[in-house]
Amino acid sequence: MADPTTRLEATLILIKPDGLAKSLTGNILTRLSEAKLEIAAAKCLRVSQELAEKHYQALRDKPFFDELIDYIMGKRHSRKKVLAVVYAGDKAIEKVRQLAGVTNPEEADSVSIRGQYGRITTTGLYENVIHASSNVQEAEREIKLWFEPDEIIFDLYPTVSSDVTTRKRVWVPTPVTAKVKS
Repeated sequence: MADPTTRLEATLILIKPDGLAKSLTGNILTRLSEAKLEIAAAKCLRVSQELAEKHYQALRDKPFFDELIDYIMGKRHSRKKVLAVVYAGDKAIEKVRQLAGVTNPEEADSVSIRGQYGRITTTGLYENVIHASSNVQEAEREIKLWFEPDEIIFDLYPTVSSDVTTRKRVWVPTPVTAKVKS
């Protein structure tokens, strides 16, 4: 039996707007399935300015930061969304990063996801179709940014119960129509 104090390694994958615009989602997920990891969470979402800036906070001082924020928010593509996925399992980060390839698509192995589908724009921005967490600490920080604990099917990190009052959109109830007698 597994030690209950041992955490399952997890990693965040983002299929970026260019991957969605090029209809590469199925191809990328098929390639990621080679890692034999479990999907612990997945959702498609629009990326807010705040989320984009928090995600790329370590690159804030880089000259390409604003372009990178526009890229992940989908301002450069017809698809203004990303597919965020949490994969979990043994050596999840290492396995996914190997399949993804290096950040620069021109330096990535041609059989990697980035090597196959990525490109560098004329302004020098890497459009590499996928993000993969770089290490355990970054994976935890990123997963906690992109997902709430109840959106993940495994207990990856410690949680507490908290009374939270938030305002959110909800579905309008569908009116019940009276049955017509024939």
